[in-house]
Amino acid sequence: SRALLQVDESYRPTLKAAGFLTRDPRMKERKKYGLKGARRAPQFSKR
Repeated sequence: SRALLQVDESYRPTLKAAGFLTRDPRMKERKKYGLKGARRAPQFSKR
């Protein structure tokens, strides 16, 4: 979609309506201390 805009700016309204010009804001969640990853806790052992 970015290449199409460089070729011809008239594509902008169509691409915007289809949602091709919006950047996906989702990011990787940071690893927390005391955990194996962002959310996974270390394996629980009863003894």
